[in-house]
Amino acid sequence: MRPRPEWMSLKDGLILEFLAEHDLELPAKPLYRNLNRHGHEIGYSTVRQRLGELESHGLLTNIDDAGYYEITEKGRAYLDGDLEASALEGDE
Repeated sequence: MRPRPEWMSLKDGLILEFLAEHDLELPAKPLYRNLNRHGHEIGYSTVRQRLGELESHGLLTNIDDAGYYEITEKGRAYLDGDLEASALEGDE
């Protein structure tokens, strides 16, 4: 298990990993549906909330402000262990 900054929930890693593993750009509702379809129990309101939080810390980007989110290089670096959790503490 990788270290998490204080603001990060357990579900954030799941969201990041899913988007990275499947190389997807998705809005909240389809992301929620696909996470659950793949056996991950997460609520729609949680997905919506966490997407904004992950974006505010630079781990996701909202493509063209159209509501489609994709993982950033910073997000991939975090997943790969190349970015320390402490480096994400002050980001906003």
